[in-house]
Amino acid sequence: MYDYLIIGGGIIGMSVAMQLKQKYPDKKIIVVEKEDSLAYHQTGHNSGVIHSGLYYEPGSLKAKLATEGCRKTVEFCQEHEIPHEVCGKVVVALNKDELPALDKLYERGKANGLTINKIDADELQAIEPHVQGIAALHIPATGIVDYKALTEKFAEIFMEAGGEIHINTEVKKIEKTADAIIVRAFKKEYQTQFIINCSGLQSDRVAKMAGVFPNSKIIPFRGEYYELNEDKKYLVNNLIYPVPNPDFPFLGVHFTRMMDGTVEIGPNAVLSLKREGYSKLAFDLRDAWETLSFEGFWHLAKKYYREGFAEFKRSFNKAAFLAQVQQYIPEIELDDLHRVTPGIRAQALRKNGELVDDFEFIQTKRCLHVCNAPSPAATASLLIGEEVISRLA
Repeated sequence: MYDYLIIGGGIIGMSVAMQLKQKYPDKKIIVVEKEDSLAYHQTGHNSGVIHSGLYYEPGSLKAKLATEGCRKTVEFCQEHEIPHEVCGKVVVALNKDELPALDKLYERGKANGLTINKIDADELQAIEPHVQGIAALHIPATGIVDYKALTEKFAEIFMEAGGEIHINTEVKKIEKTADAIIVRAFKKEYQTQFIINCSGLQSDRVAKMAGVFPNSKIIPFRGEYYELNEDKKYLVNNLIYPVPNPDFPFLGVHFTRMMDGTVEIGPNAVLSLKREGYSKLAFDLRDAWETLSFEGFWHLAKKYYREGFAEFKRSFNKAAFLAQVQQYIPEIELDDLHRVTPGIRAQALRKNGELVDDFEFIQTKRCLHVCNAPSPAATASLLIGEEVISRLA
């Protein structure tokens, strides 16, 4: 009999497990993960950015946990000698039309307690010499890290303290009795007093297995990236971001230097018809039906169909993607880009078509479900772990 069973071995599940074991060393805790390794899906395909908390609504859980999570992540990496770098980033305005949104972003960053600087075109050139723009914000606290390595360190600390991790263990059924919760997987069965659902792309389905019906559904969006060729990496020093489009809920194409020295450009955001499908033509009948039969999806599609079509075009037309890239760095050419493995974002969507904008938790007497944890969840993983444990208490 386990005291706590955590479903999902991504960065959130392992952060919860590690901190729960540290707080309750005598409790018997297990993590079950359906893949053959940890951090297989969203965590393993993350852009690697340690977000500062710039974009999020002041007072929201995202703003609070990302801002503090940025600092905590850096401290954890320093303590455990995990390679990382606090390199800073710039948010670039291309023209005068983007200046009001840049100013609004500046005020939001200040409200979230960030050190943030307005810079002109000359100052931008000093930081990123190959970027064209008329103004920018410089956020020194933003960094980069390998989140898979961070997850593995969480797992190492958890197991050294006596925690258990079972991979290749996909939860198929959850049953409740008077004395325990029975979690059934293929040829395996577990009894536990409490379940913590950190299953990301499958979180709504796992919640339903446990008798909880969220008022949202996970809709998968594929983020597609290109990598800059080795001989053109000098064009990007660190992190270069666009001014967010107020008419579209996704961030837009940006430039990210990774911990291994490569430079990735992207992502665009296109609907995926398979929750864990990483190719353009990936399709799963159940996943596709759940999305396309969900009224919230059609409300969303009606609202953002123009932007969605543009994203779809850039997905299949490299030249269209390049045109957006060249607005910021004109020296990049078509042959300088090659595709790399995309990521899938688990985004919760309401029936009325509203994206769930904040982290969302649903708690019952014997279960806690992390039902929405998109970016900046990796940055905030240590704080999300603390939040889960505080709710359990």
